[in-house]
Amino acid sequence: MSEVILKNLKKVYEGNVTAVHDVNLTIADKEFIVLVGPSGCGKSTTLRMVAGLEEISGGELYIDGKLCNNVEPKDRDIAMVFQSYALYPHMTVYNNMAFALKLKKVPKDEIDKKVREVAEIPDITQYLERKPKALSGGQRQRVAIGRAMVRDPKVFLMDEPLSNLDAKLRNQMRAEIIKLRSRINTTFMYVTHDQTEAMTLGDRIVIMKDGFVNQIGTPTEVFDKPVNLFVAGFIGMPVMNFFDNCKLLLENGKYYAQIRNAKFELDPFQQKALKQNNQQPCDIVAGIRPQHITVGEGELTATIEVNEMLGSEVNLHARSEQDEVVMVIPTVDLKVDVSAGSKVNFTAQPKLIQLFDKETGFNLIWHDKQSADACAPVCKSYNF
Repeated sequence: MSEVILKNLKKVYEGNVTAVHDVNLTIADKEFIVLVGPSGCGKSTTLRMVAGLEEISGGELYIDGKLCNNVEPKDRDIAMVFQSYALYPHMTVYNNMAFALKLKKVPKDEIDKKVREVAEIPDITQYLERKPKALSGGQRQRVAIGRAMVRDPKVFLMDEPLSNLDAKLRNQMRAEIIKLRSRINTTFMYVTHDQTEAMTLGDRIVIMKDGFVNQIGTPTEVFDKPVNLFVAGFIGMPVMNFFDNCKLLLENGKYYAQIRNAKFELDPFQQKALKQNNQQPCDIVAGIRPQHITVGEGELTATIEVNEMLGSEVNLHARSEQDEVVMVIPTVDLKVDVSAGSKVNFTAQPKLIQLFDKETGFNLIWHDKQSADACAPVCKSYNF
């Protein structure tokens, strides 16, 4: 069993600079967890503490039930794949893969069998006698993954392994990693700044900013139920539309969202959640994903500035008063003129509107007290 547990894990550098604040995370055996966030958010530092490449300043790290704070990296039974491949340039692919086994004094015939068996999984058998300089970026990354697999690690750590590849190769390698995961059945920790990688690869996603964990959830949960403004704006492409200076109203026992001149009666689930929290009327920021907007009806209006025809859908960049609005509309649903300069009405289903407290940045429907306390410093730093 390869469970990884991070308890209040913390990293403080010289000068009392805290890079990672009290991360609490339990990664189940054979789970694929992705740490994602902007540059400098602490995701790679967290991974390097698990790997033993960074000293842990506070908290506890358990791998397979064993406290590993002071265990040497070579004794943690982990394997790491780096952004830069980190292959030995003077060695063939075969010798790169066999190197760790030779250090362990594994018999030669056993090494040969293991290397050739593993090479079949990322499809690098034909490259075994080549040196890294004779391989493309994608091939080198597959070799780096194969080299890590040879060791049969309890935990696979990957630090932005695809960031040096072009877009086409990244797509191919994402598919390779998904296939690889299904074949080797081990625990994965994967770091990326690319939300597409996070959403397609992860069983769960850990979203970080400024050293704080903002939300942990499945791809569906973080997309549909963002706990704060940062998560809502970071996850999803194109990014969520935010409408500032809106209001949450309470009239005759019912809650309404007032966005410009449009008043939306919230759906029963939203009503129940707000009542349970005894939510009082307040200033809010309303969030609507571009894919959730309907054009050609409703009381909200916008002027189209740019029309991007993408075949099956059209991306509309518009302006509604002081707010920029992006709309993603299936072409089959277009029934109005959306050429540049035209004015359109638009709306969204109330259940698809996210409601964020103007002062704290917390989602009024989906955040809880624990998550609010954990990421309060992050939310308060968000500015429009």
